[in-house]
Amino acid sequence: MTAQQLSKVIVKGMEEKKASEITVMDLRSVKDTVTDFFVICSGNSDTQLDAISKSIEEQVHKAGESPAWKIEGRANGQWVLMDYVNVVVHIFLSDKREYYGLEELWGDAKTTRIS
Repeated sequence: MTAQQLSKVIVKGMEEKKASEITVMDLRSVKDTVTDFFVICSGNSDTQLDAISKSIEEQVHKAGESPAWKIEGRANGQWVLMDYVNVVVHIFLSDKREYYGLEELWGDAKTTRIS
């Protein structure tokens, strides 16, 4: 499965748990990046962030892909990072997403907002 296809599977996992402001950032044409895609979304509570991350894991497993290489942030419930090597997932509480501004930091990336 390509990184782009994996990104779509991840978006499905986010949608299953009603994540908001889902954004896919294609970083392949940006120089010196560490991954091909960022998939970013927001949730309203630490409980929803956890549910979104577990839904993503479930969808990736159903698609026959390997589990995330690394998952960080579940314990603090403000920003969960899931590293699938070629795709990195960021699940934020809305205020934390605004504070860190990843979309602005990686402004050269091709960005697709999922409605």
